[in-house]
Amino acid sequence: MCSRIKYQTGTGTYIIGRSMDWSDATAKTRLWAFPKGMNRDGGAGSNSFSWVSKYGSVCTSFYDGGTADGMNEAGLVGNMLYLVESVYPEPDSTGKPRMSVGAWLQYFLDEFSTVANAVAALQDPPFALVAPILPNGRVAAVHLALADAEGDSAILEYLDGKLVIHSGPQYCVLTNSPSYEQQLALNAYWDLIGGSHMLPGTISAPDRFVRLSYNLKSSPKYADRRLAVASVFSQMRSISVPLGMDDPEHPNIASTLWRTVSDQDAKRYYFESAIQPYIFWTDLDQLDLTPGAPVKSLDINGAKDLAGEVSNEFEPAEPFKWL
Repeated sequence: MCSRIKYQTGTGTYIIGRSMDWSDATAKTRLWAFPKGMNRDGGAGSNSFSWVSKYGSVCTSFYDGGTADGMNEAGLVGNMLYLVESVYPEPDSTGKPRMSVGAWLQYFLDEFSTVANAVAALQDPPFALVAPILPNGRVAAVHLALADAEGDSAILEYLDGKLVIHSGPQYCVLTNSPSYEQQLALNAYWDLIGGSHMLPGTISAPDRFVRLSYNLKSSPKYADRRLAVASVFSQMRSISVPLGMDDPEHPNIASTLWRTVSDQDAKRYYFESAIQPYIFWTDLDQLDLTPGAPVKSLDINGAKDLAGEVSNEFEPAEPFKWL
């Protein structure tokens, strides 16, 4: 139900693009500006993991109960995608404090500037993830993609109760099922066939992975920033699923609701709705992310049409609670 790419520009910087595909169009989505210095907890009861945020960030919430996407002021980008095969360890079996899956991505945005540091911290994860039930009745089964401003990347999955990490700059594409190792194997087959002759064309996650991989490899590395951003947007639009094309029996297949593009060099976070006819962005250096600054949010479905740079449109708000 989602797709993500890491694009290298002609100047050696990086831009991350992602689409959010989901069958529940009523899922509440907001943009948030979180300052550094926030006291956080994992939202999992009395034995919740806690931390204090080191970095400010802009993120997109989902159901106002979890961080689904975002970028911090160091240029670290995180994207949460659905993975039905996810199996988390039983929290009581680990003896570790708990963290809701809704807080998982925000933890990385709050704590780390590089993928290497984030991966190092996960060699012995300091918390046990808890997967709540989403408002639409599905389990919050997800995997994460991380990317830093230097081009390093990591894919994090919980399979059979164990954390599996693919870490390295070569991991540029992610969709949904099956597990990432199997996605890579399927893509290797299509590499042998050659995308200029034939590509799989359905809206299934493996087919989207193959097409994204081919398009990303074939796209020019634009040095002009506008063209580079436009290239990422065009790739994400080309892989998006038209509204109404949902498959209730397969949660991996759903309509695209929104897209984000994160320019890690400019620290600029773009948002495009598939329902509202607009595109806008926020520059992180236009937001007050210093310790003690107020948390702010932006309602993307409000009465006001949004366009261009919208940092001044964010309004003070109480932080949402993790599912």
